[in-house]
Amino acid sequence: MKTLLNIIWLVLAGFWLALGYVIAGIIACILIITIPFGIASFRIAGYALWPFGRTVVSKPTAGVMSFLGNVIWVLIAGIWLALEHLITGVLLCLTIIGIPLGIANFKLIPVSLAPLGKQIVPSDQPFAG
Repeated sequence: MKTLLNIIWLVLAGFWLALGYVIAGIIACILIITIPFGIASFRIAGYALWPFGRTVVSKPTAGVMSFLGNVIWVLIAGIWLALEHLITGVLLCLTIIGIPLGIANFKLIPVSLAPLGKQIVPSDQPFAG
């Protein structure tokens, strides 16, 4: 079932959402100081491309620098990426088959707002160490 949902997701929303993260990552990598944002954006692009069967958890070693980086991220790119997920989620929820995909889009909003200090793990392993 996860594979089927991922294929439908890829066709209807995943490609475009991942493209948004890739563009944000490229822009972040232009300046040397923002490369950690670019790396986080590329990591989440892979998750946005194929989300079912995986989940996002907080890294236990994330500290104050991740928090400060997330504040900067929200101001620069997080708001736009979260809006992208919100709009896509609402549009997907207009159809019955799109409701699970829309809900998955809404679950991506928190990680689009604060990607630093997060890690993507398989759903059957929600606590990474």
